[in-house]
Amino acid sequence: MRFNLFSAAVLFSALFVSCKKDENKPMTPPENKAESTITFENVVKPMKYVQSGTFHGEGVFREGGKEIKNLILPSDDPKTNSASFSFYAGKGQRLMFAMMFGASKDWFFASVQPGIELYDAQGNPRTGDISSDVSLWDNGTKNDMSGAQEDKTITSLKARTMPQNLMKLFLSYEPISSRFTLKITNTSKDKMSTDGMSLTTPFAPGVWVVSNVLGGKLLDEKPFFEAQKKSSKELTLLAQTGDPNPLYQKVKKETGIITGLSPAVVVLYTGDKNPLYEMGKKDAGLGLKELSQKGDFSKLQASLKGMKGVKEVYIAGNAPIAPNGKAMTKIKKSQGDKIAYAFMFGYSNDWFYANSDPILSTSKGDLTNKTALFDSGTGVDQFPGAGNKQALFGGTPDKEEKPITKVGTTFPVPATGQVVKVTLQ
Repeated sequence: MRFNLFSAAVLFSALFVSCKKDENKPMTPPENKAESTITFENVVKPMKYVQSGTFHGEGVFREGGKEIKNLILPSDDPKTNSASFSFYAGKGQRLMFAMMFGASKDWFFASVQPGIELYDAQGNPRTGDISSDVSLWDNGTKNDMSGAQEDKTITSLKARTMPQNLMKLFLSYEPISSRFTLKITNTSKDKMSTDGMSLTTPFAPGVWVVSNVLGGKLLDEKPFFEAQKKSSKELTLLAQTGDPNPLYQKVKKETGIITGLSPAVVVLYTGDKNPLYEMGKKDAGLGLKELSQKGDFSKLQASLKGMKGVKEVYIAGNAPIAPNGKAMTKIKKSQGDKIAYAFMFGYSNDWFYANSDPILSTSKGDLTNKTALFDSGTGVDQFPGAGNKQALFGGTPDKEEKPITKVGTTFPVPATGQVVKVTLQ
């Protein structure tokens, strides 16, 4: 009993001394933190092609009072016997094209399937003569002699001739922009088929596409046709009349820039300065470069944890966010906190999405209208999703040192709300 009384006396004495010591010190109530969830969704539509277009020559064919323009003629004149077009592409992407063999009822040239490889196995761009990458086809919709309507499948004409005898393809490359230019030259003059048929022909205008890639795979390997299957109405018009527009309009509807998104860095902070970036100033070297170029958040995450005014750092997601995917994280916030976030536009050299306006932690609902696309100014831009120095293709951007700005209209990038959705609940 003595032990219990002594213990009680000691405890009471300690409490009394503590109360006397702190009796004039105001009590600090525990911080009341609320929990919310911030979600980042990739809402971009997975378009099949990153680019598409038409091409034509400058030659004119006249016969019986008729005049047909925009042809690539079988002549020795370099002004009329060739046509060129340019496009962008990274490793793994391919070029596809189709155009009418003019002196036929329904023949057409096309690139080999699944498209022309633009880089070799070592990742070097292909340049020079690639004429072996063209093929020649019978559309199967008209009789070769009479022109009567037929209902057959598309078949190869390689037994009649090797198409590279009729056409020369020459590819050139500009490394800074990752831009290719294909020159098509008509070499069909005085050429004959194996059965003695003249193959001298003009080439009608054509259509081309560069396929998008997602998960390392082409989104469309055969955009125009499949061998041994019946032709589409759009390809039939091209093969029979030389009109490329119906086929072009078809692929144009499936053409557009897409992207994956990196995991998002989310910061709770106090004060007026966004700790992730400052508009109009160069990258501070805290990790935004690595996030915007590679989707690597680790350096930025570490820098933020030691920064004045930063209370908490969260990461939403642990892998790239593909179209129709999303990532989220729970955050614990207090009255007066602000929220900032940033994540990479994956199919770019150095772009990132971030909140363009301050966001109070008490906000709720859709934050997409407070989100914008920025250029970190640390790497030379290339066409989104078609630049070989983008991380998407295993590349490293050419270095530049420019202030952080919003991404402009140089490239046909979809509006922010067509790519991402950010919500806080």
